[in-house]
Amino acid sequence: MATDKKIALVTGANRGIGLETARQLGQKGITVIAAARSLSAAEETADKLKAEGLDVVPVKLDVTKAADREAAAKFVADHYGKLDILINNAGVGDDLFNQKVSETSEEELLKIFGTNVFAVVAVTRAFLPLLKKSDAGRIVNLSSILGSLTLHADPNSPIAGVKAFAYDASKAALNSFTIHLAAELKDTKIKVNSAHPGWVKTEMGTEAAPMEIPEGAQTSVELALIGEDGPNGRFIHLGQELPW
Repeated sequence: MATDKKIALVTGANRGIGLETARQLGQKGITVIAAARSLSAAEETADKLKAEGLDVVPVKLDVTKAADREAAAKFVADHYGKLDILINNAGVGDDLFNQKVSETSEEELLKIFGTNVFAVVAVTRAFLPLLKKSDAGRIVNLSSILGSLTLHADPNSPIAGVKAFAYDASKAALNSFTIHLAAELKDTKIKVNSAHPGWVKTEMGTEAAPMEIPEGAQTSVELALIGEDGPNGRFIHLGQELPW
């Protein structure tokens, strides 16, 4: 059933930045489809946010599984007829501090790239026909400042000492996807951007991180709601552009 209300889908919405992104979008009056690898996790998330008065619907979506992607896209098509916002939030990381590039295994690369790159491309492809039916489609890819080749190449940059090859390279590849897809869709109403949430107190970021989760979700939410004159094909953190 078609609706005039904005519809957003957030992958990995059951915890951390994904959960908070779903919450903040719901607080803006948007219908949020909370996607998680298991239906029970998605339902638990939806129940939690519905208890806060938000319009949230659960869907099972393991982003690495073609059957899940197809079923989730069909669910959105059948119930809403469009998708206005896709937040590619789901991702995995490796040991960000104690792994040498020469010791990074093929298995590790395939695992990290499988979720952080290949699955994002596949999820986006599955939902693109529905995003094209939106009056203002928005795609937000959750990247990381650790994907910046410019900053990694600068020995004086704040991330120079953090070299986790599999994770960093996957985010650099994700950024490349953002650039290429934005160029492909430049004559449409869809905008595509990469978001660096910051170093956030999540399971991956640890309690050592300086940012709280609500602030970590802010960049994704802002990019999801940009207007016609907003950025496209850019790498953003809290309103500021980062170098690729």
